[in-house]
Amino acid sequence: MSDIGDWFRSIPFITRYWFAASIAVPLIGKLGLVDIRNLLLFPEMVFSRFHIWRPVTATLYFPITPNTGFLYLVNLYFLYHYSTRLETGSFDGRPADYIFMLLFNWICIVLLMIPLIMSVLYIWAQFNKDTVVSFWFGTQFKAHYLPWVILAFNFIIGGSFVNELTGNLVGHLYFFLMFKYPMDLGGRAFLSTPEFLYRFFPNRRGGVSGFGVPPTRRQAPQDNAGGLGGRHNWGQGFRLGGE
Repeated sequence: MSDIGDWFRSIPFITRYWFAASIAVPLIGKLGLVDIRNLLLFPEMVFSRFHIWRPVTATLYFPITPNTGFLYLVNLYFLYHYSTRLETGSFDGRPADYIFMLLFNWICIVLLMIPLIMSVLYIWAQFNKDTVVSFWFGTQFKAHYLPWVILAFNFIIGGSFVNELTGNLVGHLYFFLMFKYPMDLGGRAFLSTPEFLYRFFPNRRGGVSGFGVPPTRRQAPQDNAGGLGGRHNWGQGFRLGGE
């Protein structure tokens, strides 16, 4: 048990609580400890009866059945794997920026579990697009294609791709507005992390990992650098299967 505890504590802070809650909430519903209807999002219940927990539990809940159990485990692995890599790589030492990214995506995806996970995976793939990743049956390709391969994979095993497509589109929206447009195209910075998040989650030096090395990229104009707070030093990621 100590090994499991050490492994759990080694997960970066934000991913650790997101991962744990994504296990606890579905199990609570599966075991019948709480009525599933109290975990789902019904807007009238939020606004009329002030069930303010519903937007959060609806994002964390997944209906575990014999038909969906494998899909749940696959997405739980994606959550752990790619959120950990993103939090300890491109967002290393900047928890406020990572929380803002999750909040932005969370609002855009209408509070669903799989799209939020896929949006994080998509953003990781954009930061590491030239990294060669391994997938099922030994297939290898650049990380840039990974979100779309997973979309096709989940369609095969789950029969739908709407959640994956939504996550990819939201991840693209965040990446474009936060980085691509202001930093690479010289446009205005439409998104920036609110200062109050920095007060609660200040930047720190010496993160837990540091995957990859900062890529060479064109510097943003001076007036746009303020929107990003001068806090960003993006990592290029790592090679899957090479650990």
